[in-house]
Amino acid sequence: MRVAVKVRLKRSILDPQGKTVQQALQHLGFEQIREVRIGKLIELEIEEGQNRAETLRMIEEASRKLLSNPVMEDFEIEYPGETP
Repeated sequence: MRVAVKVRLKRSILDPQGKTVQQALQHLGFEQIREVRIGKLIELEIEEGQNRAETLRMIEEASRKLLSNPVMEDFEIEYPGETP
């Protein structure tokens, strides 16, 4: 089973990459775009048949310890069959 972890800068953290992309989009004629935030998507392949609660706990721990920087970033886990 594939689980996705979305990692984004916290809203209070300036996103210079997002600002650069937003400005470039406006120069290309997309003036209606007012803000762009850049993040990363991490897909994890998990063995089938694992306990759902334990799997979510494991992914949350991995996200806190390695996949994100909890000081600057938030993360969201997308588990199969769930809508974010």
